[in-house]
Amino acid sequence: MHMLLIRQLGLYLTDLLFPPHCAGCQSPGYVLCSTCLSQLQPQRLPRCNHCHSQLTPQGLCKPCHYRPLAISGLRTVGFHRGPLRTCIHALKYQGNKRLAEPLGQLLAQAYKDYGLRADWIVPVPLHRGRQQERRYNQATLLARVCADQLGLPLREDLVIRRRATAVQMNLGVQDRWQNVKDAFAYSAKVSVRGCNILLIDDVCTTGATIEACALPLLEAKARSVWGLVLARPL
Repeated sequence: MHMLLIRQLGLYLTDLLFPPHCAGCQSPGYVLCSTCLSQLQPQRLPRCNHCHSQLTPQGLCKPCHYRPLAISGLRTVGFHRGPLRTCIHALKYQGNKRLAEPLGQLLAQAYKDYGLRADWIVPVPLHRGRQQERRYNQATLLARVCADQLGLPLREDLVIRRRATAVQMNLGVQDRWQNVKDAFAYSAKVSVRGCNILLIDDVCTTGATIEACALPLLEAKARSVWGLVLARPL
């Protein structure tokens, strides 16, 4: 709670010096206005109970049919379109770190709405070279807010990214899986045996990255490893 108050004070002072504009509609005075925020709420479309992809009209999940995830399950806030897509892009590529607060709160609310249970919250790590280039990991910013909102411990040291990988968005489906294969490792700093772990990231497209991050934890005998992300493609 102490760190949450410090962060909120820092955001308040930043807003005084640099008045924000809504990331969704550019209205002055808001990081994210109430109108755009209302459009980020979870959309009640038929979803796969395992990977949370949209189901076909026949009730089928194509991703699970072709390549089911070994992760315990995945949940999302919404689809990667409209204001949510704009906000994620602004946080990830435009340095608008203030968006981590409302977006992290959405993740925390989704955690409650979906009835998830976790002992630790873990952000999907960036390779140190990519993090030095970007100067922050958007997944870590989101996970910090989510953990604070839920009163759960955040662990940034359970999983390491042991090699650099190509940018996933530039790759095809099969290449995405090969690109992140064995890219992550369990740090073994603390035992995860019997623990329920929640991985946090911004976007999940094929599930390759979050799966590669989860596998070392499952191999280390974690009881469950779930993923919670802001968006999946429609």
